[in-house]
Amino acid sequence: MNATLHSPVKGPGKPLVKINESIYSKLLAKALPRPIQNEAELGRLTALLLDLDERENLTPEEDTLAEMLTLLIENYEDKQYPLPSVAPHLSLKELMLERGLKHKDIWPILGNKGAASEVLSGRRSISKAQAKRLAAYFRVPVDLFI
Repeated sequence: MNATLHSPVKGPGKPLVKINESIYSKLLAKALPRPIQNEAELGRLTALLLDLDERENLTPEEDTLAEMLTLLIENYEDKQYPLPSVAPHLSLKELMLERGLKHKDIWPILGNKGAASEVLSGRRSISKAQAKRLAAYFRVPVDLFI
């Protein structure tokens, strides 16, 4: 029996792609993906993902497997290697430094010169509206500024 499954492709809101159940089950049997418990398993699944990533024209089944491996790897790494939280104004300062921006470049986004000075010094929090404008300007997640 050659059944097909519908699998999401690259995130919510994207069209569903048909995958062949028989082909996909063989890929799963070979890869044996499961929640990662240790570094050895992380290495094994990372190697599988890299192998898929280096190939061109993945089948829908291979693409679905790569997406699952990515989720498993990200989940393990998020738990084992959490990023330290950074104060929003320090994130802003770092982004400005990386892009060679000065106070005068950023104050129109924050509203005025005084607000920019207070935000950059950490004396004033970044508002939600400012965070949205900054995220759009720098093309980064809004969470960096909240």
